[in-house]
Amino acid sequence: MNMFSLKDRVAIVTGSLGLIGKEHCRALAEAGAHVVATDLDEGRCKEFAANLTPEALGVGADVSDKASVSTLLEKTLSRFGRIDILLNNAAVDEKFENPLVALQTSQFEHFPLELWKKIMDVNVTGMFLCSQIIGAAMAEQGKGSIINVASTYGVVAPDQSIYKTPDGQQSFFKSPAYPVSKGAVISFTRFLASYWGPRGVRVNTLSPGGVENAQDSFFVKNYSAKTLLGRMAQPSDYRGAVVYLASDASSYMTGANLIVDGGWTAI
Repeated sequence: MNMFSLKDRVAIVTGSLGLIGKEHCRALAEAGAHVVATDLDEGRCKEFAANLTPEALGVGADVSDKASVSTLLEKTLSRFGRIDILLNNAAVDEKFENPLVALQTSQFEHFPLELWKKIMDVNVTGMFLCSQIIGAAMAEQGKGSIINVASTYGVVAPDQSIYKTPDGQQSFFKSPAYPVSKGAVISFTRFLASYWGPRGVRVNTLSPGGVENAQDSFFVKNYSAKTLLGRMAQPSDYRGAVVYLASDASSYMTGANLIVDGGWTAI
């Protein structure tokens, strides 16, 4: 079991204040890692880190801003002197606060260009910048693990029927932006694994399924019916996969996409 140990390794987790981001941080910390929790709100990052472990560090950063990511790197190296794990978890999904306009706005024909650009900026450019700046430090030291979080929607197309209400009305459509961005994550992982393999840096994708988070009951039922396990994921369901990809237990694994989706993509 020592292969799964992350004792004294340094792990940066972007999007650490999100639903599964917090669980990623907890899993890495419980495996022994010194976690650098980063998200947009530095105050909340510091508060979360203080409650995680005495060694954890909270740093505010905008992954889509090069200078901000460079500062994140500097603060991490100043505190720990090295970086062993980068978990590119930060992401934006479309949110339609007003249900009265959600259906029309989410249609491909009307999807806002501004929202498309925002999703790409965080989900793709943010991953690129963090991998370029932080991953380069791993390459210099000759070892490291980068985990890029994608989605089942990076593997298969969205099933628009799960967004229908019990009376058959479409509540909204899953837009092209999120699936396209997550498909890019998987492709980028393969590129980076090939590029940095000779320098000892492994790069893999984790593709999670949908997480239950107080959604409408009809949606939870529709989604669950499409999985082989008959349920949506819980936030803690990805802990084992994260530790596996970060640790020496996956030492011969790179360029791969680990799908953890309750069987959603199996049929």
